[in-house]
Amino acid sequence: MGKETVKGAVFVALGAIFYGVLGNVIKLAYRGGYTTAEVLAAQYAWGLVGLWAADRIVCRKQPGSSLPVSGRDRRRLMLAGLAIGVTSTSYYISMRYVDVSVAIVLMMQSVWFGIVLESMLQRRLPSGRKAWATVVILIGTVLATNMFGRQVALDIRGVLWGLLSGATFTFMMYASNRIATHVPPYRKSLLMLLGGSLVVAAFIGLTQVGPHHVEALRGLVPGGHVPVDGSLAFRPSIFLTYGPVIALFGTILPPILFNIGFPKVGLGLGSIVSSLELPVSVTVAYLVLHEQVLAVQWAGIFLILAAIAVMNRGGMRA
Repeated sequence: MGKETVKGAVFVALGAIFYGVLGNVIKLAYRGGYTTAEVLAAQYAWGLVGLWAADRIVCRKQPGSSLPVSGRDRRRLMLAGLAIGVTSTSYYISMRYVDVSVAIVLMMQSVWFGIVLESMLQRRLPSGRKAWATVVILIGTVLATNMFGRQVALDIRGVLWGLLSGATFTFMMYASNRIATHVPPYRKSLLMLLGGSLVVAAFIGLTQVGPHHVEALRGLVPGGHVPVDGSLAFRPSIFLTYGPVIALFGTILPPILFNIGFPKVGLGLGSIVSSLELPVSVTVAYLVLHEQVLAVQWAGIFLILAAIAVMNRGGMRA
């Protein structure tokens, strides 16, 4: 394994660790009474400021990195960035209904979603190894979510939102590895985040509605209390409490690290290394949030990680 590959793997691993911690910070914000809209607004506002500042600093220190990005690449990156916005929104809503340890497992279905996407793009059936890996991942998911051992059934809303986050996360990883790889990582992350901000802005707009819409949206847009006038209250204090941390762990460091690391290691090794997000998230949820994680769930997580490793064996770039 070459020096650049090792360096790329380290970047991807760090990005995955930050993402793993992120879900737990979001859950803490929810326990503090903040809504999904407030969390997203603070995350993306601070994220845009942080990435813009990072891009400016890099441009001053590395003149070659200030080359203009073509209009075509800008459009492609912002379009790909829509997936970031949908991933964040759906993942955070999922955590309103299910534990962090369950939400992250649902999002990690992106692994076999990626197999489906690859098959569609290449117009051929997946290999036998990938097909078996998919079956093992599905079995591992059943165990990791303790689907049949729960006294209370999983909330279907949390499951569906979690699966949606996995589907869009698949496209986000694909974009990091394939789209406009020549664009400097900081600028690429900034343009993708601008695209994601459009989705977040639309979601926030939906939550600030009149009284005749509130009842219809209660089941779709969770969290927050409804004041007398019927609109969902927005508390700016999120920008000074959890906002900076959420932005750092969710929209500043991981996208930059992934955009640096994935082109160096390729999608195969990158998928294995990025799966660190799963055990990190579950472990932090157990230690910090005191969520119950049973032995059967750890067994399911092990199966998922093993399937990812087997699926990519032989496909890693040296």
